[in-house]
Amino acid sequence: MIDKNLFKINKIRPVLIGLAGLAVLQALLIIGQAYFLAKGISNVWAGKTVKAQLTYVGLFFICFMMRQVANYGKDRFLDSYAYKETKIIRQQLLKKVFSLGPNFVQKEGTGNMVTMAIEGISQVEDYITIILPKITNMMIVPWIIAAFVFTQDIKSAITLLIVFPIIIIFMIVLGYAARAKADKQYEGFQRLSNHFIDSLRGLETLNLLGLSKRYGKNVYQVSENYRKATMSTLKIAILSTFALDFFTTLSVAVIALFLGLNLIEGQMSLFPALTVLILAPDFFLPIRDFANDYHATLNGGNTLKSIYAVLDVEEPIDNSDALTQFTGWTSTSELELKDVAASYDASIEKDALEGLNFKWQGYGKIGVVGLSGSGKSTLIKVLGGFLNGTPSSEIRVNDETVTSLNNSNWQKNLFYVPQNPYIFHGSFRENINFYVPNATDDAVLEAVSQAGLTSLLSELPEGLDTIIGEGGQMLSGGQMQRVALARAFLDNSRKIMLFDEPTAHLDIETEADLKETILPLMEDKLVFFATHRLHWMKEMDYILVMKDGCIVEQGTYAELLAQDGVYKEFVNEIRGGSENNG
Repeated sequence: MIDKNLFKINKIRPVLIGLAGLAVLQALLIIGQAYFLAKGISNVWAGKTVKAQLTYVGLFFICFMMRQVANYGKDRFLDSYAYKETKIIRQQLLKKVFSLGPNFVQKEGTGNMVTMAIEGISQVEDYITIILPKITNMMIVPWIIAAFVFTQDIKSAITLLIVFPIIIIFMIVLGYAARAKADKQYEGFQRLSNHFIDSLRGLETLNLLGLSKRYGKNVYQVSENYRKATMSTLKIAILSTFALDFFTTLSVAVIALFLGLNLIEGQMSLFPALTVLILAPDFFLPIRDFANDYHATLNGGNTLKSIYAVLDVEEPIDNSDALTQFTGWTSTSELELKDVAASYDASIEKDALEGLNFKWQGYGKIGVVGLSGSGKSTLIKVLGGFLNGTPSSEIRVNDETVTSLNNSNWQKNLFYVPQNPYIFHGSFRENINFYVPNATDDAVLEAVSQAGLTSLLSELPEGLDTIIGEGGQMLSGGQMQRVALARAFLDNSRKIMLFDEPTAHLDIETEADLKETILPLMEDKLVFFATHRLHWMKEMDYILVMKDGCIVEQGTYAELLAQDGVYKEFVNEIRGGSENNG
């Protein structure tokens, strides 16, 4: 009944022990209320004065108030505890996601991860706040009340004990049905989140291609499926609530009937009968409270399960203690890849990269070319430490050998420029000085000028303080690429640059302008430039030709053309065979 994932939460066992103690106290206070109330009423019925019953009335109110104070204190503590612990869980989740890297987020879905970290954490907080006291009350309170009822009327106690397991069995059956429905609902929610994020990202492209309405129908269908799953879950919830209320009300009515018959026949006095009758609803109250809120906590339980599934994922190889001698790339530094292989999914037999061998010393511009799916972007991810090589891979940096470049000493010396650089919601200045937050405005302006952003800056209403990104001033694809380049101009200490199709989605004119900006930035650096735009290859010092995850050819531009091999075929395929030079 208790989700095992709950025990992974910090300090959960002391909390459960404390709640169990409060449940015992609450059961005793419930019995006290019923006892003193029944005592006072039965004494008045026997002909005693109301004034003589003030002591019992006072004790009843004391039990009542203590019960309310205990519940209030418990709720306050659980609110604080749940808030603090879910905050820690969110931090653990974000730390884990950053550790697992962008490939994991892409696999699981950006919308799913965002929803899990924001709304999902709130659901977990509600889950902890609701489920813990409900479970402890249901496991403790009814049995203490039943034990006391045995001292008053054995038949009533037996009736309670017979009905209680029946209700539990019925709840289990409906609970499994509700959980199955809730699981489907949560999966639908994940799909809806991912569809929504994807549609927002591709809205401009979809609109340009005239596919926005068609894709809108797709999103509508996903949301309709989610709505149907939600309504199906609610049907189960309403059915179980009705059935539970029916059985508990019927049980109380049966007990009241037998008590009434016993009173009429003179087999028992008013006081025990009234005490049992008052306690009967409270006997079923914990299970009713749990059942009423069970369906409301299913999403929280599913989210908690999903979060810990992420937290239990094996982290990439920890290379934090490696490359201790590497302080930055210089003209004498060496990089060697030996039998490097990498895979996005261990269950797939064929690796994304296989048997890569390459060696380079000092500065230089290295082009990485190949058709889509050849492994260009995967190689860039391995070089950036975003994707680990297999255990048999060897990557040597100077005199140190590692299997992965997921290392802070390496990564703090490189720039990564993807197809779509991320623009943060912040000022224009904050986006430029991302790597150097303490940079002066003069340095920022110089970087802006070198990146060709001066005209854009003059158009921004608040200059460097203008908010850009989501919810702010929107930038074109070329402008976003220039912001990424301005970051590189501002921090000249990083001597390794990784470009992953940086101009893939730009028109020829914009790319030509950017080329003039990018080429000076490459001087005195180690550059890996992955692209299928052939005109860049004339600017490269060395070219790696990739096919099916392997480096099938490598050499200078002139050497590759002279070989009349794979690169020549690639050039002809790209250009439709119209030209024989790159």
